Amino acid sequence: MRAHNMVTMAGTGALMLAASAAAEQAVFQATNIKAPFIEQFTSDIPQSRWTVSKATKQTPVGDEIMSYVGTWAVEEPEVYPGIRGDLGLVLKSKAAHHAISTLFPEPLDPKGKPLVVQYEVKLQKGLECGGAYIKLLTDEQGQGLRAGEEYTDATPFTIMFGPDKCGATNKVHFIFRHQNPVTGEWEEKHLERPPAPKITKTTALYTLIVNPDQTFKILINDEVAREGSLLEDFTPAVNPAKEIDDPTDSKPSDWVDIAEIEDPDATKPDDWDEEAPLMITDAAATMPSDWLENEPDMVPDPDAEKPEEWDDEEDGDWLAPLVSNPKCDEVSGCGPWSAPKIRNPEYKGKWTAPRIPNPEYKGVWAPKQIANPSFFEDNSPSDFTKIAGIGIELWTMTEDILFDNIYVGHSEEDAKEFAKTTYHVKKPIEQAAEGSVDEDEEPSGLVDKIRLRVYEFLREYRYSSSVVELNLVDLAQSDYMHAIKTMPDVAAGLAAVAFTAIGMLLGLFGFIGSKPTVVSGSFFH
Repeated sequence: MRAHNMVTMAGTGALMLAASAAAEQAVFQATNIKAPFIEQFTSDIPQSRWTVSKATKQTPVGDEIMSYVGTWAVEEPEVYPGIRGDLGLVLKSKAAHHAISTLFPEPLDPKGKPLVVQYEVKLQKGLECGGAYIKLLTDEQGQGLRAGEEYTDATPFTIMFGPDKCGATNKVHFIFRHQNPVTGEWEEKHLERPPAPKITKTTALYTLIVNPDQTFKILINDEVAREGSLLEDFTPAVNPAKEIDDPTDSKPSDWVDIAEIEDPDATKPDDWDEEAPLMITDAAATMPSDWLENEPDMVPDPDAEKPEEWDDEEDGDWLAPLVSNPKCDEVSGCGPWSAPKIRNPEYKGKWTAPRIPNPEYKGVWAPKQIANPSFFEDNSPSDFTKIAGIGIELWTMTEDILFDNIYVGHSEEDAKEFAKTTYHVKKPIEQAAEGSVDEDEEPSGLVDKIRLRVYEFLREYRYSSSVVELNLVDLAQSDYMHAIKTMPDVAAGLAAVAFTAIGMLLGLFGFIGSKPTVVSGSFFH
């Protein structure tokens, strides 16, 4: 083997072992990225800036009054933990109403700027029926916000974003509230054709980016799932029609909107026979020469036998069941022959007068159009109302939904960098622990790919949830042989690591070379 190949293999092996160690030893560190709002849930709820609601809500069906009795906790994930010490906000109760909120130090004004909203969701027990979305709460022009202990589903929001699944509903919501400047009325604008969420027990990353040019993108796990325009892809549309139907206009009583009528001058022809039958006997037909008129279609089954329990006195004379006459199978037919039926060429059916254009027809009536008194034209709906905080108000049949690493700001690049130190670190570790990789989401970087391969190799051998221990006594057993046979490429890399480490030690003590090479930088953050 050439020297440079040995070096490449050794370097790759070293990176693989380092990736494995980093994955095992990944420890939470608070981000140094700055934004109007970043939340990594480093404190228990009583000591945090989040407040659990103590309010009540009225259900849309039945007008019942329900309390927000669902409980919340800040804790590490219990299913496929990723980064050690990484806490999240966990919805703990199922079949209960939950509400929690926080206010920003200062209201965030999206006007004229990109708005980026990003957060992680981990459905530790899947999602049977419920939501995992968040709401950006509206700043009500300095009049105070019904958040904190008074937060409810009726608290005004500027944007609602995130996954929701129940029955036929399976989508990532993007809803924004928009005010008609003429009437002052608020209206929710719902995204048409929203994307489907990721329903997995590993972490999913949801990102919403709204630009000042009125375009938007929804990313799921850093992949674009939907993009479009605020002015074109929402229902109802942001801008109403310039003209509307006149509500005072009504169709005149003499308006004729029947396009065709029966010809009043038409008469039934003298030769039109309404009584002629549809089908008649074919007079030209003749009996086939091989037709067996004296043979019946059905004959007693010659193989049938009277049951032993049959009593002629009680059950009557026994008769064998009938079967198709085998003699008839080889000819055109058996039994009495009759000519077939054909369609009557003289048949015309019931006569009706032909239809002609109605000379009095005036067309389809429609009310006249008038100027829409509520018309306006807003070409910048991305200038959302100021955002005062975040609320999470949910009902769910599945507990242990974890929220983490929330970013609200104006920089798409910062949100991506934030995800690199959070989502992209934990996701391959979680997938390795789960024993799977998303079919549509391969590891994005070289380090992630190597880390995942090493994880799979160690799982084939044996590992603990905290620190991998290679048991030398067990090397004589079959575990490591199975792992090597299953994943020889990873085994070769790890072997190269061992030789590389020995070579580095020998060089360090002067047995080979002059001095060790120093490699700067770090592959894992």
